[in-house]
Amino acid sequence: MAASCVALLALALPLLLLVAWKRWRWGRAARHVIVVVLGDVGRSPRMQYHALSLAKRGFSVTFLGFCTSKPHDELLQSDRIRIVRLTELQRLAVGPHILQYGVKVVFQAVHLLWKLMCRKPAAYIFLQNPPGLPAIAVCWFAGCLCGSKLVIDWHNYGYSIMGLVHGPGHPLVLLAKWYEKLCGRLSHLNLCVTNAMREDLAKNWGIKAVTVYDKPASFFKETPLDLQHQLFMKLSRTYSAFRDCSEPSDPGMERSAFTERDAQSGTVTRLPGRPALLVSSTSWTEDEDFSILLAALEKFEQLIDDGERLPPLVCVITGKGPLKEYYSRLICQKHFQHIQVCTPWLEAEDYPLLLGSADLGVCLHRSSSGLDLPMKVVDMFGCCLPVCAVNFQCLHELVKHEENGLVFEDSEELAAQLQMLFSKFPDPAGKLNQFCKNLRESEQLRWDESWKQTVLPLITDT
Repeated sequence: MAASCVALLALALPLLLLVAWKRWRWGRAARHVIVVVLGDVGRSPRMQYHALSLAKRGFSVTFLGFCTSKPHDELLQSDRIRIVRLTELQRLAVGPHILQYGVKVVFQAVHLLWKLMCRKPAAYIFLQNPPGLPAIAVCWFAGCLCGSKLVIDWHNYGYSIMGLVHGPGHPLVLLAKWYEKLCGRLSHLNLCVTNAMREDLAKNWGIKAVTVYDKPASFFKETPLDLQHQLFMKLSRTYSAFRDCSEPSDPGMERSAFTERDAQSGTVTRLPGRPALLVSSTSWTEDEDFSILLAALEKFEQLIDDGERLPPLVCVITGKGPLKEYYSRLICQKHFQHIQVCTPWLEAEDYPLLLGSADLGVCLHRSSSGLDLPMKVVDMFGCCLPVCAVNFQCLHELVKHEENGLVFEDSEELAAQLQMLFSKFPDPAGKLNQFCKNLRESEQLRWDESWKQTVLPLITDT
């Protein structure tokens, strides 16, 4: 018995000493914040924006997450932000699924706790949820040890996303819901992305949250024509959809599928008879059904074959995710004559340029909880790009039908909207240009200014 007590003390003593040392140092680290994402930093734009806004207000920021794809240059260039890589454990290839998941959760819990304890003390830990299992409990525990306040940024409910894969009644889903509801109450401060989610958190979870709407960062804006041409020429080296099908009659002209540049004067102009550029972005998950878009494109193709005055389309679907191969196979099975579909993964700096060069955005995001909003639409609106979006519960908080875009229910309605918007394209008096004008005149608040008004007072007053 005595030997067991000695062994336990030997294990606990280093941790207790570390805790005491960190608490002693905490007073000197009040301007330090840790941002945590149990996901890819490069594909977590909202948390990147939190980090940038904190850095601009004089905080030093440690950003913990997976480093699969490149974040925005502004994040990498900030001398106040340090990115710390978390190790991503791939699922085991053997054993029952629940065992594989359990091993992954235990590894992530131990690994994340170790990384948090090895950092200098922080006044706040900003955590993205989902994924919150096991991150909420681990960050709360680390905060208790080190005197840090936990801030949860609710983007959605993790259990609802799991329910798309396993079904809402699956034991794992029910366990995740219980955990999320229990541990979510441990935070010092809660942020969320919609008023609908704020009300649901208060009513069903007993959690008081502040709505912080997604807003576009300053680099989401309309792309000047010369930069559009540079982007199209860059992408044409990899993707045939961006290449001009015919050789220019003047050898001094440089052409993409959409633009041409006079080599002598440097003047860039849009090609007459150019295709329309339609853009969508996705994480290729179960909450986005791209068969709706493919079916609408088939109907659009049929309309052209029937003699409707419609332009050819280049449809660009950007992103990475588990269902990309499945939909890529479906796309390859289509035999479009007037439509080209490509599915690139763009560099962080090229994505805003593409949105600012496009004619129309399409969003197929159906919220698993019905309570979050698609950030891709926020980014598109920042670029004054009108959107056709599939309808769900709280979409009206973002997309105003017939004002900044259109809302549809199915592929038939989307096909009819594409026909109406691209009729007589490019038509300066058409509905598409009217939506663009409405977006320009709306003078949208940008992320940093919105963050300054909503989040900064919350962390300076506590």
